[in-house]
Amino acid sequence: MSEHIDRFDPRETTQLDIRRLSPALVEAARQLPSATLHEAAGKVGALPAAIKPAAPSFRVCGSAVPVHAPGGDNLWLHRAIYAAAPGDVLVVSVADAYEYGYWGEVMSTAALVRQLGGLVIDACVRDGGLLEGIGFPVFARGLAIQGTGKDFGARGWINAPTRMGGVTVHPGDLIVGDEDGVVCIPHTSVETVIAASHARETAEADQLRRLKAGETTLAIFGWE
Repeated sequence: MSEHIDRFDPRETTQLDIRRLSPALVEAARQLPSATLHEAAGKVGALPAAIKPAAPSFRVCGSAVPVHAPGGDNLWLHRAIYAAAPGDVLVVSVADAYEYGYWGEVMSTAALVRQLGGLVIDACVRDGGLLEGIGFPVFARGLAIQGTGKDFGARGWINAPTRMGGVTVHPGDLIVGDEDGVVCIPHTSVETVIAASHARETAEADQLRRLKAGETTLAIFGWE
């Protein structure tokens, strides 16, 4: 006689219909560095600095699908792959249970087939030598071989606001990650921040020109 398992219905805490950024805004943001967007937004939105690309070539940009998974369990990440839409970025918190390999070759392949935009996880992943070859962008704290479980009775959330470090990530927020780190820009301010980022890039180009012409940073910024 098989053991009865109390199953939690994931539909209770999964929201499929979210407000996503337009493709034009995502493409505009893709051209900008994460640090520039962070500064242009008023120095807000920086996700934990420990989260880095799993391969140097990885860059991520898209609408956030926040996921909260129980520590040491990756069933909700599997579910999120199929709850998300093409271009979406999974942004996963795991209640500070960092030292597990929540994601690897199989899940990257599944997410690539689904045409998702990437994964940002405040924890570790595995199969580090294979992820770059698969080509699905993964940002994580590092690599860990400790295996995860799949508790069908455990509660998680998909597309509910998720806290990551000092930032609350809401569904549909802009997520941009590169070699410097990952930033989250609130959905409602993305257009303004992109415009401010372009102005900042123009100003920095002029500052570099002046430095190469012999001026000092103290003079350029009025700190003398």
